[in-house]
Amino acid sequence: MILVTGATGKVGGQAVSQFLDAGVAVRALTRDPASAALPEGAEVVRGDLADPATLDTALDGVESVFLVWPTLSADHAAPATIKAIAGHARRIVYVSARGVPDPAPDAPEGDPNSILGSHALLERLIEGSGLEWTFLRPGGFAANTLMWAPQIRDTGIVRWVHGGASRALIHERDIAAAGVSVLTGTGPGTGHAGARYVLSGPEPLTQIEQVTAIGEAIGRPVRWEELSPEIALRGLLDQGWPPAVAEGVIDAHARMATSPESATSAVEEITGSPATPFRQWAADHADDFR
Repeated sequence: MILVTGATGKVGGQAVSQFLDAGVAVRALTRDPASAALPEGAEVVRGDLADPATLDTALDGVESVFLVWPTLSADHAAPATIKAIAGHARRIVYVSARGVPDPAPDAPEGDPNSILGSHALLERLIEGSGLEWTFLRPGGFAANTLMWAPQIRDTGIVRWVHGGASRALIHERDIAAAGVSVLTGTGPGTGHAGARYVLSGPEPLTQIEQVTAIGEAIGRPVRWEELSPEIALRGLLDQGWPPAVAEGVIDAHARMATSPESATSAVEEITGSPATPFRQWAADHADDFR
């Protein structure tokens, strides 16, 4: 039995489907089973990673866990939750993030209120838990461009910051496929225990190129309009983003405008299939932008 957390999200939902396709018994954790709308064949159980006391039923009989963590919002419960998982399961694949520093005696702890700080916390807890672990560290999610969907539908113009920022965005399907391969042993790679894999799409594209690809997928031009960092930051704060997180996003895109995020071959090394191009992701999600 494999437990998938974040099962109603993009990566977790893909993992549930792919485990079922592989003929593996899968249990999906959700806070609201009635509204989960998960594939037939998945055992859906109620539980909340932010409340370890709710996890006993979900973890009963579980051998492995595909862990998607509610970054920052559940960090207060992380020590107890990882301890609960380690008390039942033997193996864990954790969906972490590119940029988390590898452990070193003099490595800085980082800002615990940042996204990378949250992932670093989880990695440290998992490493000390006694579980057999594998960390997947994806870079930019292609699905993050869905934040542009309302603008594209309404105006055909994306107003955002640092159009020259370049990333090798990854399809959520590929992140899930890497975890499924690790936990089922179906890919060509071996020796995943204790491995940290940096996952990406096959090629870096600037944000302007990403917008162009979305336009091609939906069959009408989409134009980029550059915003200043100050205006973009104010927009994120107005949407309720925590200041440290919002500032981190703007600063990261500024860095990627001068130092593009490189592509890696990890997806193919783990699964045996090359990573999915962003243009294919855009075609898969074209209806979200129409």
